[in-house]
Amino acid sequence: MTHFLWVEDFKASENKNAPPMMDNPADNIVSSTIDSVFGSILDIITLNDNCEDIYDVRDFLKEKGIFLKLNLLEALEFIRNPDELAKIDFIVLDVDMPICRKEQEDVNDYLPNLIKEYESESELGRIAGYPIYIELVIELGFPKSHILFCSNHAKYFDELQSKFKNAKIKLPVSPNPEKAFLEKEDKAEINHWLDEAHRDYFVLRRGIIEGCRAISKNLTEKCLSFNGFIEPEKQVNLEDMRDYLSVLENFLPLREPSDADKSVLYKLFIRTLTHEWEATEPKKIRGLAWIMKSTRNWITHNSTLFNALDEIMVAYLFMINMRLMFSFDEAVQPYEKILITLFKDDDLPLLDTFKNQASSKLFPLSKAYLELKNIVLDERQEKSNNVQDGFYFNELANNLQQSNSSFRNDKILFSKLIYQMFWLTTSNPFISTGNRRNLLEIKFWDFNYAEKPYLFELARYIYSRSFS
Repeated sequence: MTHFLWVEDFKASENKNAPPMMDNPADNIVSSTIDSVFGSILDIITLNDNCEDIYDVRDFLKEKGIFLKLNLLEALEFIRNPDELAKIDFIVLDVDMPICRKEQEDVNDYLPNLIKEYESESELGRIAGYPIYIELVIELGFPKSHILFCSNHAKYFDELQSKFKNAKIKLPVSPNPEKAFLEKEDKAEINHWLDEAHRDYFVLRRGIIEGCRAISKNLTEKCLSFNGFIEPEKQVNLEDMRDYLSVLENFLPLREPSDADKSVLYKLFIRTLTHEWEATEPKKIRGLAWIMKSTRNWITHNSTLFNALDEIMVAYLFMINMRLMFSFDEAVQPYEKILITLFKDDDLPLLDTFKNQASSKLFPLSKAYLELKNIVLDERQEKSNNVQDGFYFNELANNLQQSNSSFRNDKILFSKLIYQMFWLTTSNPFISTGNRRNLLEIKFWDFNYAEKPYLFELARYIYSRSFS
C-alpha cells in the first residue's frame, strides 16, 4: 500500500472556508470527490456507510494510507515536519483552497510571509497549491513525478500556469502531456497515475519503512530474540538494533531507480539486511533462521546469485528476518500486510483447502527434498566438483553452494531453494531406522503452518513459488 498526502478542500473555499460535512453521504461533495480521485483504489461504499463528517473521513482515509489535509496551513505543517513527510510517497494537490480554519492557530507563523508575498489571502488562496508544490520540489527535493495537481477549480488553471511561466519553472509532470493540471473528471489519467504510484518498488519501500518504524518504536530488551542465535559475548543491544533498523528504513530512495540500478540496490539491501547474521553461532541456528544464515553466507561468497532479485524475494527475506530478530505479536502486522500485496493472487491456494493441507502434511516436501538430494548425489559422481553429501535440506543446499558444481551459479535454483527452506527447515527430514542412506524411508516432521497467523499467511503466498 503506497501512502499519499492529499491536499483537498472539497470546495470549502466556496463555502466561507467551512469544513465540508457528510450530512448526506450518498451524494455529497466529499464522497463524490473521493470517488473521483481515489475511487479506483478505495471502497467508496464502505466510506459512505461509516463516515458521517469530514473528521471521520480523515480517519477512514488514513487507514487506507491517504493523509488528508484540508487547507494550506495544514499542508505546510505536514510537509515541514520531516517525520510526517517521511510517511508518504505521493501527493495529490488541489489548486484553490482555504488558507486555514478560523479557529486554527498558526503557531509557527507559516502564513504571514506567504500572504505578504502574494499580497492578500484571497490571492494566495486561489493558487495555494502552487507554494506547496514549489516548497516540495525546490526546497525539499520531492520528485515532481510523485505530485499530481487535480482540482475542480479549473478556472484558476490559467493563473496557475502563468505563475510557473513567470517563475521560469517547468510545469508539473502529468499523465496527460497536454494537461499539466487535471480535473476530477479526468478519471483515466488519474487512475493511470495511481497505478504507477502502486508499482512494486513503492509498495516494497513503504512496507520496509513501516516495518522498521513500528519495530523500532516498540523495541525492548525482551524483543531482541536475535540474541538467542549469538554467543553471550557478542550480544546486541537496543541502540545497535535501532541503528540497524534506521539504516534499513532509509535504504531505498523515494525516486525509483532504473532497472539496472535497482538490481544493484536490492543486492546491497540484502547484504545489509543479512550482515548481522555473520555474528551468529551455527550450533544455535534452528528452523527458519537457516534461511537468513544461508542467505548471508551465499551473498558474501557468491553474490552473483543475487543479481536479479525481485521485490517479492526482498519482501520475503525482510519479513523472515524481522520475525527472527525481533519477537512480537503473532498476528499479521500492518507492514506485513503491505508487503504481502506484492505476492500475486494468480496461483494462491484456496483458503480452506490450504488450512487442511497445513494441518495434514499434504505439501510436496519429499519431492522438493529428493530433487535437491539427487542433484547433490549426481554431482558427487564428478570428483572435481567437490560436492559433499548431507542430510538436512539447508545442509544439502549449502554444500552444493560451496562446491565447484555449475549448479552453484544457478540463480533460479537457489532462489527456489530459499523459498523451499521455509518448509524444509521447519518440517525437517528424519528416518526412523537411523539409516540416513535409506531415502525410501524418509519422513518429515509434522509442522502445522496454520498454527500462527503470520506463518500461515506467508506460507500461503509463497506456496506456488516454492513448489511450482
